[in-house]
Amino acid sequence: MRTKDFNYDLPDDRIAQTPVTPRHQSRLLILNRKQKSVEHKTFWEIDAFLKPGDCFVINETRVIPARIYARKKTGGGKAELLLLKKHNTTTWTAIGGGKGLKEGRGLTIENGPDVTILEVLEGPERLIQFSEPIEPYLTQVGHVPLPPYIHTQLDDPERYQTVYAKDPGSAAAPTAGLHFTPELIQKLEDKGILFARLTLHVGLDTFAPVTEAVPSEHKIHTEWCDLPEETANLINKAKNEGGRVIAIGTTSVRTLETAAKFAEGADVVKAFSGPTDLFILPGYQFRVVDALVTNFHLPKSTLLMLVSAFAGRELILDTYQTAVEKGYRFFSFGDAMLIL
Repeated sequence: MRTKDFNYDLPDDRIAQTPVTPRHQSRLLILNRKQKSVEHKTFWEIDAFLKPGDCFVINETRVIPARIYARKKTGGGKAELLLLKKHNTTTWTAIGGGKGLKEGRGLTIENGPDVTILEVLEGPERLIQFSEPIEPYLTQVGHVPLPPYIHTQLDDPERYQTVYAKDPGSAAAPTAGLHFTPELIQKLEDKGILFARLTLHVGLDTFAPVTEAVPSEHKIHTEWCDLPEETANLINKAKNEGGRVIAIGTTSVRTLETAAKFAEGADVVKAFSGPTDLFILPGYQFRVVDALVTNFHLPKSTLLMLVSAFAGRELILDTYQTAVEKGYRFFSFGDAMLIL
C-alpha cells in the first residue's frame, strides 16, 4: 500500500466554493458496501435509509476564529498566526506566516495581547506565548480560517459551523455535520433516530495530504477529544438493542474508535477524554462504527485513507469517479456520502 494508491483526478470546478442553502438540500450519495451499489438523493432524504434506534454520533466542536494578523515588534513587518493547539492559558502551537519568526521574536496584535515565539517546531509551526489569554480577544482580532482551496469570500461565518456547534476549539469544521438543519434533526428524532454527542477539536493537520511514499510512515498529529459518560451509555444501549452506530464525519469515527480501546464487558465504548493519534488505514478492524456520513475528501489525505479502510480502497475510488461524473461538489462545502 502506497500513498499514490489514494490519488484521483478532480477537476477544479468540482471543488465547492460556497455552501448550499438550505444546508439539507446538498446532494447525498448512498454507497452500500455489501451490494457495491450507489444511489443518488438529497441529504434531506437520509431518513429513508435509517430505522428507529439507529444512533447518529455528532461532533459538537466549534471553529474558533484562529487566523490572527500581527506585526513584528522590530521592523513592523507583517506576520500571521494560525492557532492549532492550546497547551495552557497563554501557550499555543500555531502556524507562523512571515519571515524571521525565530525563537525570541516578539509580535504585536492591534487591539490584542503581545506574542513571543518560544520555539521553532516542524516546518512553519511555532510554539508561541501570548502576554495574556487570547480567547477574550478572538472575536475582535481573529478570522475564521477557511481551507486554502476555497477562494470565494464567505459572507456568513456561521455557514462554516455546524448548527449544533458549541465547544470552541477547532481550527477547521467537522464538515460532514454542515448538512444538518434544525428541521432535519427534528425530522430524524421524530422517526426515532438517536443523537449522541462528543467533541473532537479538529487540527489542520487532519486535512494535510500525506507526503511520505508509504502511508504508515506519515506522522498524524494528536487531536483532543471527549466522549462523555452520557454519550457512552447511549451508544452502548443503542448497540446492544440492535441499533446501528452512524458516525457523522471522520472526527466522530476517530473518537469512537479511540473510546472503544477502553471498553469492558458487553460495552463497545467507554467514556474518554484526552488526546488521540489514531491513524486508520486499510486493514483496520472497526469496533464501533456501522455506517458513516462523510464529505468527499482530498486526494492522498488521511481522511480518504480512513474511508477506504471503512469501505475498501477500490470501491471508494470507483465511487469518487462516479461522483465526479455525476457533478457532485467536493470538499468542505461540498456534498455528502452515506456509507452503509
